[in-house]
Amino acid sequence: MITQNKRLAGIILTAGLLLLVPLIAMQFTSEVKWTLSDFIVAGFLLFGAGLLLELIMRRAKSLQSRLVLCVVLFVVFFLIWAELAVGIFGTPFAGS
Repeated sequence: MITQNKRLAGIILTAGLLLLVPLIAMQFTSEVKWTLSDFIVAGFLLFGAGLLLELIMRRAKSLQSRLVLCVVLFVVFFLIWAELAVGIFGTPFAGS
């Protein structure tokens, strides 16, 4: 139980530290322009992915199922992140 709580605390701390990166960058450059809603969405995405990772680690019994589920989680996470950042999928009717 203590190991799981440490892992959960590590996930929360890591997500919080990752959110500090754009906050600090905004102090030094005008190229990073995050709004409060950007931080909220990024926080939701990071904390959500971290909590799903914790759920996978607690529930999946075999190493193979953990690995497959973690890969799926990270692929979905990065696809959502990229779509929100630059719109890699675009809108299908943009030229119409």
